[in-house]
Amino acid sequence: MGWRLLTQDESPALVPRGRLADVWDYHRHRYQQGVPEGVHDLPPGVALPLESNLAFMNGISFTKGCYVGQELTARTHHMGVIRKRLFPVQLLGSFPVGSITPGTTVLTESGQAAGKYRAGQGNVGLALLYLEKIKGPLHIRTTGSGRVALVTSVPDWWPTVTK
Repeated sequence: MGWRLLTQDESPALVPRGRLADVWDYHRHRYQQGVPEGVHDLPPGVALPLESNLAFMNGISFTKGCYVGQELTARTHHMGVIRKRLFPVQLLGSFPVGSITPGTTVLTESGQAAGKYRAGQGNVGLALLYLEKIKGPLHIRTTGSGRVALVTSVPDWWPTVTK
């Protein structure tokens, strides 16, 4: 994720090669890196820690307890298969602002469900996608019956085994 410095000084000279940015730049960078944050990206009661890549960010402890869902999370991590993951996505083409809502189904070229769009800003966002369906062309239907192509990426910081 890089570094973020909050200061009252408006000079980027505080850090070599630093630049001023706003909160939208931060969220865009976060989406491009596949890093979820808050209830929009991780809806309570819906988001599972392993599917949300929290183990990649050391957000799950497999050596201490007790937390809600610990047994399922540990069992899946050590013995199970993770079928879905939260991927960074880029939306290609133009679409009206607000025409893609969180929870919109992501579809394969043949119309099969490939997952759900979670959240985003502009043309970048996060989608919870089935691993076996990310290789082919994907799209989302907008609220105005339009169709927007969607491209997934695997962040460089993810462990190589999962790429």
